[in-house]
Amino acid sequence: MCPPGCIPVCSSLSRPDDDGVYTQVSVHETEDPNDPRYLLVMKGAPERIMDRCTAVMLHGKEQPIDDHFREAFNAAYLELGGLGERVLGFSDYFLPSEEFPPGYNFDAEGPNFPITGLRFVGLMSMIDPPRAAVPDAVGKCRSAGIKVIMVTGDHPITAKAIARGVGIISEGSRTIEEVAADRAVSVDQVEAKDAQAAVIHGGDLRDMTPAQIDQILKNHAEIVFARTSPQQKLIIVEGCQRQGQIVAVTGDGVNDSPALKKADIGVAMGIAGSDVSKQAADMILLDDNFASIVTGVEEGRLIFDNLKKSIAYTLTSNIPEISPFLFFILADIPLPLGVITILCIDLGTDMVPAISLAYEQAENDIMKRMPRNPLKDKLVNERLISMAYGQIGMIQASAGFFTYFVIMGESGFWYDRLLGLRNEWDSRGVNDLADSYGQEWTYSQRKKLEYTCHTGFFVAIVVVQWADLIICKTRRLSLFQQGMKNHRLTFGLFFETALAAFMCYCPGLDKGLRMQPLRFSWWFTAVPFSLMIFVYDECRKYILRRNPGGFVERETYY
Repeated sequence: MCPPGCIPVCSSLSRPDDDGVYTQVSVHETEDPNDPRYLLVMKGAPERIMDRCTAVMLHGKEQPIDDHFREAFNAAYLELGGLGERVLGFSDYFLPSEEFPPGYNFDAEGPNFPITGLRFVGLMSMIDPPRAAVPDAVGKCRSAGIKVIMVTGDHPITAKAIARGVGIISEGSRTIEEVAADRAVSVDQVEAKDAQAAVIHGGDLRDMTPAQIDQILKNHAEIVFARTSPQQKLIIVEGCQRQGQIVAVTGDGVNDSPALKKADIGVAMGIAGSDVSKQAADMILLDDNFASIVTGVEEGRLIFDNLKKSIAYTLTSNIPEISPFLFFILADIPLPLGVITILCIDLGTDMVPAISLAYEQAENDIMKRMPRNPLKDKLVNERLISMAYGQIGMIQASAGFFTYFVIMGESGFWYDRLLGLRNEWDSRGVNDLADSYGQEWTYSQRKKLEYTCHTGFFVAIVVVQWADLIICKTRRLSLFQQGMKNHRLTFGLFFETALAAFMCYCPGLDKGLRMQPLRFSWWFTAVPFSLMIFVYDECRKYILRRNPGGFVERETYY
């Protein structure tokens, strides 16, 4: 902007006006020996530059600014801004040599030179297109229930055009001004709820009370704040937090640090961001791309989902593990499941399948859900406990006891003979205990049968855990929608089955682990219960999808 032959004397002086909009001023020394003077040049927001000018350079001649020129200026400015282009205004002023002689000491902080009464030089329009991935990222945010608010220093016309281009203001949404124009009424006669979108000028925001800001955030789904100062970003963050929202803020400047610190998640720019903003932020984007934030949200939801699934799978087997001891105490029956076999489940067969759920792919509706309520939807909530313990766990316990009674019944002890039998069963001095058919059993024979029941109960839990692992793959979708693409999970199914078979039939383990070989038919006694778990959960998820927000979702969606 400065003509050739100018030496900067006082440059890069950026000063905000009352609305926080910055203009940049620099003073240069001309090298004309016949007329040594200082040239002041200024650039910034066109309307701010125009307010400081009294003359304009037209066709090589300096002319005073009149109403006709102001109308032409506004028309050109709005046309360029409406295209989504960023427009800068430029002006200059030759400082009088009498007041500013050579060697004059300019004070950049003061300043001690005039910054009004300038000569308007022209406009420059620049295209700063958003990245190609941004519109899709904004669409994902919208479907995921994430409200995207644009805060910029651009002119409202430019900001609105960019917001429409990337989808922050969706097609068909109208602002209050547009609604008023359609109705041919004043803006004051239009209720805020009648307009889905809003474009708020920073100057207006400065004069608003917190209650008025809250109303804007509440009444409008699509909001753009234009011509805002970095300090006003903090006001917007506080307003969103008053609504009970979890707020993420992006910023790159030093003045963005308060907002980054105040936000629940501060995101700084790794390339263009200042060191202060990076220190204040919780997260740094290495590529300065908004779409990366959305990717991070999706990954965060996936991690949260998979943790829930793994916990649900792990907790479910607690009921079939503890219920044998309750019946052992309350019904005085021989112990259905031993401590060693419980350790074999928790530290053996369940380990690899539980870990494999961490590699489960995202469900195709993961970015179509509303954000979870941080006060109610914890990692482990009452619905997860209800599903794991009260529903699936009970079916698994039933499978274990059914296998236990089948083994006992086929060996001669019917269920009615088992009730109240614990003291005699565990007595070493009783070696003639009669079963339901009158056959007498010694202590060692009874213990071998008991360990066989332990093994059968253990195998029954493994079989029903097949179905539990499969239903834990998804929280809402059907298995047929999700598919069996997680090969680690498939390996986990084979691993726990192979490990259970190894523990049952490997010679020598009957001494240390008290495992006994099972008849082949006893492996299938729990299969109907495994199928029952799968069918039950598929029906539950079907109702979830058909009736969102209904009773089943409120009570069982974990």
